[in-house]
Amino acid sequence: MTRQADLEKLTGLTRPHRDMINIMPLQTGSILTDAARRMLLEFGDGYSICDFCQGRLVDIANPPVRQFVTEMLPEFLGSDIATLTYGARDGVFMVIHSVTKPGDVVVVDGNRHYSTAVAAERAGVELAPVPNSGYPEYKVDPEGFAQALRDRKAALLILTYPDGRFGNLVDAARVGEIAGTEGVPLLLNGAYAVGRMPVRMNDFGADFIVGSGHKSMASAGPSGVLGMKQKWQEVVLRRSALHKTKEIECLGCTVRGVTLATLMASFPTVVERVTHWDEQVAKAQWFSSAMEELGFTQLGEKPHRHDIMVFETPALFDISQRVRERGFYLYKEMESRGIWGLKPGQTKALELSTFAASREELGQVVDAFKAILEKYR
Repeated sequence: MTRQADLEKLTGLTRPHRDMINIMPLQTGSILTDAARRMLLEFGDGYSICDFCQGRLVDIANPPVRQFVTEMLPEFLGSDIATLTYGARDGVFMVIHSVTKPGDVVVVDGNRHYSTAVAAERAGVELAPVPNSGYPEYKVDPEGFAQALRDRKAALLILTYPDGRFGNLVDAARVGEIAGTEGVPLLLNGAYAVGRMPVRMNDFGADFIVGSGHKSMASAGPSGVLGMKQKWQEVVLRRSALHKTKEIECLGCTVRGVTLATLMASFPTVVERVTHWDEQVAKAQWFSSAMEELGFTQLGEKPHRHDIMVFETPALFDISQRVRERGFYLYKEMESRGIWGLKPGQTKALELSTFAASREELGQVVDAFKAILEKYR
């Protein structure tokens, strides 16, 4: 029998860091809008968004899921067709499972997310990675995809845009040209692009694009979107022979309830905010320079073109070797200064995002690192 005290722990959960400066890459693009927070209450009961479903989630007219999926999302993604998924990784798997067969080769960038490898393993295909340049930039040359396609007969090409560690942006348009020349479909994994920055599938000659609602589209998770060319609709979104209204790859339906309601409620803000991407890039570049003035080293492309970045911080690691809290001292020091998002125990290299913080708040982050260095000097 579960103890009462254990049950009370589940009903008394809080997020003490909610009002802190947030620099966590997984969260900065998913902070809910005010409209989305209202939807948490309106659609919090189970499958509440399915109240008027006639058999297909994407055909629900009230709330306007059908208009969102058939009109708004394709326009935003630059695709012919769009659908909903549980997340970017689900969209990646749906495409791999639909357009390849076990034993096929899929060419990927060397900075691909682990979930791409897991999706490929689940589908029984082999990954052929295009290597990055190594330390310190870890760049992937788009011409490497041409060489990979010459070396191996591939059924699909996947480009992570950007990668989730360094925030590097490969020349996707060039990769699209290469894929088109070789006649290989291209999938853009835009988990950290769609909803943060302007990215339209047709501008890059891609066949597919995936996005993450809970990483970059101000939605409660898990949620995602998948866009594609018209010619792939009957392949990826094929219907079940046993249940005519249900699509096989998504097991009939995907996101419902608050995940979809918040995705739709935040969408007007998301559409508007991507038009300010140049401001986000300028902010990220300023922050990178300020951090390097403290003696840290930004890895990945320079000048940086995305809000996600990683810094080598040997001075912070040296401190961790001579304090009682070891690596956890930094997490505690930053938390005490109202800054959230560093992984507990991590000091040698720090992954963070500047997306959700203002220039003034990022100045406070830099000042916090400076104060910590001085405190333990």
